[in-house]
Amino acid sequence: MKRGSLRLRLGLAAAGLIALALVLAGVGLTLIFDRVLDARTADGLDRTAKLIAGQVALAPDGTLTLPREPPDSRFFAPYGGLYWQVDRHVDQQGDPQGERAGGPALRSRSLWDRGLGTVPDTAQEPAVGDLAGPDGGTLIAVTRRVSIPANGANAALAVTVAEDRRDLAESRATFLRLLVPSLGALFVALTLAMSLFVRRALAPFRTLRADLAAIHAGTRARLPDSFPEEVRPLVADLNRLLDAQERDLERARTGAGDMAHGLKTPLAVLDALARRTEGRHPALAAEIAEQAQAMGRQVERTLARARAASGGLRRRACPVAPALARVVGALKRLPEGEALRWEIAAADELAFPGDEGDLTEILGNLLDNARKWAHRRIRVAGRVEGGEAHLVMEDDGPGMSEAAIAGIARGRRWDETRPGTGFGIAIARDLAEGAGARMQFGRSDLGGLRVEIRWPVPES
Repeated sequence: MKRGSLRLRLGLAAAGLIALALVLAGVGLTLIFDRVLDARTADGLDRTAKLIAGQVALAPDGTLTLPREPPDSRFFAPYGGLYWQVDRHVDQQGDPQGERAGGPALRSRSLWDRGLGTVPDTAQEPAVGDLAGPDGGTLIAVTRRVSIPANGANAALAVTVAEDRRDLAESRATFLRLLVPSLGALFVALTLAMSLFVRRALAPFRTLRADLAAIHAGTRARLPDSFPEEVRPLVADLNRLLDAQERDLERARTGAGDMAHGLKTPLAVLDALARRTEGRHPALAAEIAEQAQAMGRQVERTLARARAASGGLRRRACPVAPALARVVGALKRLPEGEALRWEIAAADELAFPGDEGDLTEILGNLLDNARKWAHRRIRVAGRVEGGEAHLVMEDDGPGMSEAAIAGIARGRRWDETRPGTGFGIAIARDLAEGAGARMQFGRSDLGGLRVEIRWPVPES
């Protein structure tokens, strides 16, 4: 795709928006996962705190006892990452050493020689927050405050259960290791889906391009009405433009024909007058005849230019091989034509992007010029190669010098020694360029002039 392609720009914009959306989704999912992980961890810690609170008791000497500790092995390994502690007479600040006015705290073996604080009292029960861990880490902790009967009174206790956040970080890392590839795969899938969507959405424009190419090639006269509603106004405007252009071109052709008809009659009168006065004033008659013929050639070329300028969007295409056969057949019947060897090889699929009359005049002018100069041989070859059509005409005549070839210009005779020489080539060149073709001159390997006409072949 080219840099200015609408499909490329839409695809890049869609890919960028998809990437941005997935990044935001990844951040949001990570935040949600963190909150859910904290909530689930806090819920598990609270269940353990309730289990401990339901079993804790006061001995006759006032010390705290726990008949059965929670079974998790991390409670028994030093700094195992899971801790619990039961305190009496807890204040708002907690006691990092675990000692209280009412006696020593009861704690898990995983705390080893360290104490566990309590989460500051909040309106929420249980209180959830972060505490400093015994090995310098950060803990997520749950503190549940309860009262138990003791010697006819109630003793206030604070049961705290905590877990090291480094264990949660491992769960978070595992989640991210799964999330990032998943989002990457989702990005690829959504980008491909969006690419297909953009391609499908732009399909009417590809169809429109193909239909316009068919109009250029001359195989279609108008655009069809089977386009989506959003494209129909554009199609309708193009059809109106085609119709208006066709009307304008028809008027131009009619005007050129009228002008030619109006000029040919006076030129014929001048030619008749020249012949009538030839006996009495031969020099004057020759001058009048020469000027009348020059004006006639200019009229013919003006008509050719008018036809060449009538291409526009809607072009016609005609096969080259049949027209070439007719022109060569006619030239063979002319003087010097029968004695020449004509080598014709034109591909059947070769089609000229113009009217059959224009092609006939191009071939007629160029091949008639070759007939006049050739010694024994004329060669014509036509092919389609690399998206371009080539039509080459060569003869074995004296040819033209490099300076003469470089000096060929439209409307200028390249050989002043022969009256009229060069106008046929000029007309052929005008018609070819009007049809979108390029004409190049060179020296043939046969020794004479080589004329090559090239034009692009529309995509099928």
